[in-house]
Amino acid sequence: MAKILVIDDQRSIRNTLKDVLEYEKHEVVTAENGEEGVEIFEKDKPDVILCDIKMPNMDGMEVLEKIMSIPYEAPVIMISGHGNIDTAVEAIKKGAYDFIEKPLDLNRLLVTVRNAIEKKDLVKETTILKRKVSKTYDMIGESEAILKVKGMIDKVAPTDARVLITGGNGTGKELVARWLHEKSNRADGPFIEVNCAAIPSELIESELFGHEKGAFTSAHKQRKGKFEQANGGTIFLDEIGDMSLAAQAKVLRALQENVISRVGSDKEIKVDVRVLAATNKNLQEEIIKKSFREDLYHRLSVILINVPPLKERKEDIPLLTKHFNELISTELGIPPKEIDESAIEALKEIGWSGNIREFRNVIERLIILCPTKITGEDVDLYAKPIA
Repeated sequence: MAKILVIDDQRSIRNTLKDVLEYEKHEVVTAENGEEGVEIFEKDKPDVILCDIKMPNMDGMEVLEKIMSIPYEAPVIMISGHGNIDTAVEAIKKGAYDFIEKPLDLNRLLVTVRNAIEKKDLVKETTILKRKVSKTYDMIGESEAILKVKGMIDKVAPTDARVLITGGNGTGKELVARWLHEKSNRADGPFIEVNCAAIPSELIESELFGHEKGAFTSAHKQRKGKFEQANGGTIFLDEIGDMSLAAQAKVLRALQENVISRVGSDKEIKVDVRVLAATNKNLQEEIIKKSFREDLYHRLSVILINVPPLKERKEDIPLLTKHFNELISTELGIPPKEIDESAIEALKEIGWSGNIREFRNVIERLIILCPTKITGEDVDLYAKPIA
């Protein structure tokens, strides 16, 4: 059952629509003019709106514009006895879900309303899922070191500048890349991650740029690479310090010219991709060793963001503990554990060579192994490495 708002200056139309929709088990509220309709929309937050176009004072197009300006999403179905193609096109351009002419075909009306409700439900589900994803990828901490990183993300994300993210294993370089994407103008586009260290050097070019059928023995069909998949969005080249020199040369060309060529083809394919890269290596040293191209380094490092190790932001440990306690307990389907202050102090004493990744694993271990309350003794027993 959905709540539907009907805005029409003709009482007979309002009553007919109300009867038909209530028969379908929907809750219906009506308004006899545009001003009243907007007022009800703001107050009642209906799931779907049916709005006549030709009304005195505020007509349907004005109502549509007003509704579209209010920060609450609901599909608007425009109805009119004086409609034409131009009117319908204008309504759709202004954000209407659909346009139906009078005299109303009630079967079509009901199908349109049903589809509009399904769209509303899908938008709601997508919003919930995005919130869940955002919670999973929260950047937790209020230390000076992490606030500096957050500030850089806020400044850099809205641009298309390439970013090189540095830091030790487990510090959260991928998290920084994801937030750069989520806060960018490309947020609705794809975020494609490539772990350069996990792909054999002989396959990295095919993985990044794709290949044509028959390009090599196992190339049984044409395949798009990660750069093409990321078109219109962001590609994240993780552990780029482990990429072969041959692949580096092709990445450099892609950055310089915004074009790629699949393995086994000379055809150039234009791509619109923002490139983020990360490494735990000192690329300046790799350049001296001739294992990383200096020109590629300068292309990638328009902006440099260094993610601090956990040992440099131990004041964030209480917040991180609370966050992972709630997150992991929810995943396990159990209530969050009580964590003693002595446990927090004990956690601060650990060196955390694996940084946030190691910290999360330790909190999960403590949640699983400790019955109800986590104490400093539990941390000593389960978290600290054996001497």
